[in-house]
Amino acid sequence: MERRDFLKLVGAASLVPLTNSLSADAAAKKAKIAKGGKSATTVPSTTLVGTTTPPSSTVPAKKVDRKVKLGFIALTDCAPLVMAKELGYFEQRGLDVTLEKQASWPALRDAVLNEQIDGAHALFGMAFSVASGIGGSRGTNLKIAMMLNQNGQAITLDNSYKEAGYADLETAGKLLKAKNPTLAMTFPSGTHDVWLRYWLKACKVDPAVMKIIPIPPPQMVANMKANTMDGFCVGEPWNAQAVYDKVGFTHLASQDLWTDHPEKCLMVNEKFATSRTDVLKDVMGAVLQASKWLDDLKNRSDAAEKLAAPAYVNTQAANIRQRLLGSYDLGADLGLKTFAGDQMQFFQNGAVSFPRRAHGLWFLAQYQRLGLLKAEPDYKLPEKLILSDLYATVAATEKVAVPGDDMAAFEVKLDGVTFDPKKPADEAKRA
Repeated sequence: MERRDFLKLVGAASLVPLTNSLSADAAAKKAKIAKGGKSATTVPSTTLVGTTTPPSSTVPAKKVDRKVKLGFIALTDCAPLVMAKELGYFEQRGLDVTLEKQASWPALRDAVLNEQIDGAHALFGMAFSVASGIGGSRGTNLKIAMMLNQNGQAITLDNSYKEAGYADLETAGKLLKAKNPTLAMTFPSGTHDVWLRYWLKACKVDPAVMKIIPIPPPQMVANMKANTMDGFCVGEPWNAQAVYDKVGFTHLASQDLWTDHPEKCLMVNEKFATSRTDVLKDVMGAVLQASKWLDDLKNRSDAAEKLAAPAYVNTQAANIRQRLLGSYDLGADLGLKTFAGDQMQFFQNGAVSFPRRAHGLWFLAQYQRLGLLKAEPDYKLPEKLILSDLYATVAATEKVAVPGDDMAAFEVKLDGVTFDPKKPADEAKRA
C-alpha cells in the first residue's frame, strides 16, 4: 500500500461510533488511594525544584508548574498511568496529573504534538511512524521517555476462521488467500499494524494484497459485529471482549510472535521534555513505582477493577483480570491457554521500562520490509527519539537497574529470525 493511502487512513473516522469517551480526571479526583498505595510511603518524596527562595534573596522564586496532562487510550496497558494516579504516586511527588481519555491514536498523536497534553500512553512505533512520514509529518517532536509494558496484544479472527486454531500459520494462510478478508489495526506502522503484517508474512501472505484498515481499539469488537472486518490486531481487553461476545477467537497472542516485545511507551512532546525536565523525571519516577506494583500478581485483580471503570477502559473487570493474570480463554471451543511470566508485564526489575534503540531499529527495518516505506528509513531516528540519558538518570534516582542490552541482538519467536541491530538493512531486505 502506498504511503499516501495510509495518510488518508490515519485520520479516518471509524464506522461505528465511539461511546463513553470520558475524561479520567473527573473520576480520579474523587478516588481514594487504593490499598496497595500504602507501600508507597516507603519511597522518599522527590525534592521539588525551584520552589524555595535563597535566604539572601528578596525576590520570590519562580514556581515550577507541577500540572501535567497525560493522554491514554482505553486499553489494559494504560495501567501504569492509571495506577500511578489511583495509588497517589503522582500526588506524593507534588504532581497535579490529569489523565485524559483520547478517542483514537491519531487524536492522541495530535494532542501531544499540539501541546494540548504533555505526554501519553502511546504505541512504541508511533514516534517512528510520524518521523518516517507514514503516520504523520516527518517531525521528531515526539519523544520516548520510557516503556510502559511488554506483551499482551493479540490477533483476533472471526469465528468462521476457527479452523486456523491457535497459531496454525499454514492453515491461516490458506484461509486468508481463499477468503480475501478485511483486517483492522489501530494506527499505520504502529505496533498492532506491524504485528499484523509480520504475521501475514509468516503465513506466506503478501500484506500488500490484503485490505487493512485503521479502527480505534475500543471500537474493534463493535465493528466485527457489524461485519466491517474479519480480523484485527489490538491490545487487551478487546481480544478478550470478542471472545466474551462470541464474535471471534484469539488466533495468536503477541508474546508468541515476539516474547517480551516492546509495546506501549510514555511518549512526550519536545517542549515538555526540554522545558520541564524535572517535572517529567518525577512523572517517570511515579510510573516506575506503579509499574513495579503492577508486576506483583496479587495486585492485578485490584488493578483490573480500577481499569474497568467507565472513566478508563469501560468494560467488564473479568475481561481485564484474566488475561492480566495470564489465563486466556481463546474462544471458538479452542480451550484455555496459560501464560506464566510472559503475559503482559510492566516492570520486571526494570527490564520492561528501559527503551531500547535496537527495538526502534527493528521497527524501522520492518517499515521497509513490510512495504510501508519504499526507501531505506533513517536509522539514526532511535538516537533522536529515545531519551536514553534521561531514562538512565531517573532509573539511578529510583534505584532501578538499567539493562545492558540496548543494542543487543534478539530473536523473534514466530519465525525464529535473529535481528542484529548493527545490520538493520539486512532485515529490511529479508523476504
